Amino acid sequence: MPSKERKIFVIGHKNPDTDSICSAIAYAELKNRIRERDLLIPESKKYVPIRCGHVNQETQYVLEYFNIPAPRYLTDVSPQVADIEIRRIPGISEDISLNTAYRFMKEQECVTLPVIDEDQFLRGVITINDIAESDMDMFDNHIIGKSATPIKNILSTIDGRLLCGDSSSCITKGKTTIAASSSDVMEDFIQKDDLVITANRGKAQAIAIKSKASCLIVCGPHGVSKEILELAEKNHVTVIKTAHDTYTTARLINHSMPVKSFMASDSLLCFHLADSVEEAREVMTKHRVRDYPILDSEGHYVGMISRRNLLGLKKKEIILVDHNEMSQAVDGADDADILEIIDHHRLGTIETMQPVFFRCQPLGCTATIIYRMYNEEHIDIAPATAGLLCSAIISDTLMFRSPTCTELDRMAAEKLASICGINIESFAKDMFKVGSDLRNKSAEDIFFQDFKKFNVGEVSFGAGQITSMSEEDFPEIIEKLRPYMEKVLPDLRVDSLYFLLTGILSESSDVICVGHDAAKNAEEAFGLSSENGVIHLPGVVSRKKQFIPPMAMLLQQK
Repeated sequence: MPSKERKIFVIGHKNPDTDSICSAIAYAELKNRIRERDLLIPESKKYVPIRCGHVNQETQYVLEYFNIPAPRYLTDVSPQVADIEIRRIPGISEDISLNTAYRFMKEQECVTLPVIDEDQFLRGVITINDIAESDMDMFDNHIIGKSATPIKNILSTIDGRLLCGDSSSCITKGKTTIAASSSDVMEDFIQKDDLVITANRGKAQAIAIKSKASCLIVCGPHGVSKEILELAEKNHVTVIKTAHDTYTTARLINHSMPVKSFMASDSLLCFHLADSVEEAREVMTKHRVRDYPILDSEGHYVGMISRRNLLGLKKKEIILVDHNEMSQAVDGADDADILEIIDHHRLGTIETMQPVFFRCQPLGCTATIIYRMYNEEHIDIAPATAGLLCSAIISDTLMFRSPTCTELDRMAAEKLASICGINIESFAKDMFKVGSDLRNKSAEDIFFQDFKKFNVGEVSFGAGQITSMSEEDFPEIIEKLRPYMEKVLPDLRVDSLYFLLTGILSESSDVICVGHDAAKNAEEAFGLSSENGVIHLPGVVSRKKQFIPPMAMLLQQK
């Protein structure tokens, strides 16, 4: 039996840029091709690129240019119910007998069964306790009729054989009685629609039929006479023969009732595959329920879990690219198993429970590292993948203008450009032009297009950035962003906010400063003056290498 496919998510940082998205796609492809080549790696393992933020205009242009779909959007990698070992207990129909349900429980080694309809929607659940309680309800001799018990259920429960009547019909009226009294008593006691259990007593059988009983069950080893069967057929009475004695039959008969009469169907406690394990655990601590049905996104029944299943929880496995700080990672990353980190930034705050593969190089782009890893593994790069990696390098290095750019970045981009067949200068111009078009974007969209949080000791700050080939719109963007940044500052739980509007051609940045001592700290860090909360930084184009280090050094000194 094939093993369950094990997905490993390759994901960039929040508010992903072109490098974050493209590197995730390219690295997932590399890992899958290594898996296909290396037979020592289980086939069930599959690497899947995902993103935890919206695709910006620049990245969307790149993806569409090379005809690559955007990675799946996933905002949280915390353990979900889907990550638990779900017991795939088949559902049962609401019309089957209690006897059949009990036998099925023994076969499945469970004490709870889901009751589903033909479309796999959950109708209710029945437990071993429900069946036991039905056996205790021995004082209502009308319960077989009240439960609309199918004749086929009676046949299977008492190992009966239908001699006369319709197996698809149901007992819907009357009481259940044993014809053990004298003829006079029975004539007064047996009424129309009753279910009568009797032994080899021809006179008692005839009285039951003439009284218009709905069903006659004849017990014991003896047969039923031809005269009785003809009389039953004439009076439309169902006749069932069982080899069990009267006592055994009377004991078993209640077990023929359908489970729908005893199942729980109101206010069912169930979970969906996408529910978080933490939410499920909280519900389980508040309710004394042993088993919980699991439903998919469309409400179809999937399986069952119990508290015991939480012990075998399998955390999501992830690979981080283009970041190594928990403040920038997808929500729930601290509850996931981080297997690898591929990055080109400073060392951050991520701690892992076990050793991981960690590759961090002082290059201008994560994509350059991944390009080198393709070469190290001697795996050819497909033209579309080469286009993604090249675009990421162009974007992160501002077409080689950023001080973070190294000769290795430039060489990688030129080689990748030859593979995918683009002219770097003309492609970069078009790509930056699309990414710089902010006229129809809201302040929120602009601010979070490329935003990251940073922690220096007990101080935290956020820094966003946009780059543009044209700086004509910067004053208008500043007026739009400043009030929004002041509004959103408390919600982001940081001490201050900065936003860099970087001109690619002028190789400078205007920085909006919002928050406690934000402008003052920027002035001290760069030795320049600000005006109305905006400081102009000539020569500063890299947030990573030129803006964050001076700010971090100043805050550490303070």
